[in-house]
Amino acid sequence: MKDEWLTPPDIFRRLRPFDLDVCEPVSPPWHIAARGYNINDDGLAKEWSGFVWCNPPYGRETPKWLAKMKQHNNGIALIFARTDTKMFHDFCFTADAILFIKGRLKFCDIRGDPQGTAGAPSCLIAWGGEAVNRLKNSGIKGKFIKLKE
Repeated sequence: MKDEWLTPPDIFRRLRPFDLDVCEPVSPPWHIAARGYNINDDGLAKEWSGFVWCNPPYGRETPKWLAKMKQHNNGIALIFARTDTKMFHDFCFTADAILFIKGRLKFCDIRGDPQGTAGAPSCLIAWGGEAVNRLKNSGIKGKFIKLKE
């Protein structure tokens, strides 16, 4: 059985609108963006356009998604706040801003039902001016840090 951990609606609703969700479930209980790529589309191989939302697969594949997000430079990613990792230093600390979310998120299952608390703290990473403004003005509780002027 495959686990899919969906973004809690309160998070993406505060950051909308998005043009493209690059990691949308095959049968989503809701749509975060106007368009979406699911696992069958191979979002890493596709061209990204517009303002992008990325809640990538967590684990060894995460850096690939963050590298593409950095290159696209127009959107927001949700990942675990593992500040000690090479991935975090290579991609997150080189982004435009980070919002470290207060407390631990309750991700949702594929039906949209909340699950238990996440196993680690989460953060939102912003690339581009629009993303910085949306994080800063989101009202999501936590610590906002602007990394670039």
